Amino acid sequence: MVVDQVEEARLDRLFQAFADATRRDILSRIITGEYSVSGLAAHYAMSFAAVQKHVAVLERASLVTKEKRGREQIVRPDFEGVQKARRLLEEYELVWRQRVDRIADILAEEKE
Repeated sequence: MVVDQVEEARLDRLFQAFADATRRDILSRIITGEYSVSGLAAHYAMSFAAVQKHVAVLERASLVTKEKRGREQIVRPDFEGVQKARRLLEEYELVWRQRVDRIADILAEEKE
């Protein structure tokens, strides 16, 4: 199972990245088009440094990449990393659906 093959540190970075609404919003924005860090910062009521830290968390989770273009850092989605995250979350969903189905079976057996 994919979940068993992924190292725990990578899982921790991924879930830490998804745990914050601002980071999820940043990811949604850059999937539709590239932004500079300063361009992203204009969308949030926080400092440039705070947005930079959010981007760094996403980068450590392999969800985005940064490219230096002149004086700006351009943030883009890491599509391979996003696909890996999607597959991982699908594995978790499968595990939980199987557990729910098993609970339903147990409850049905108890009624009989």
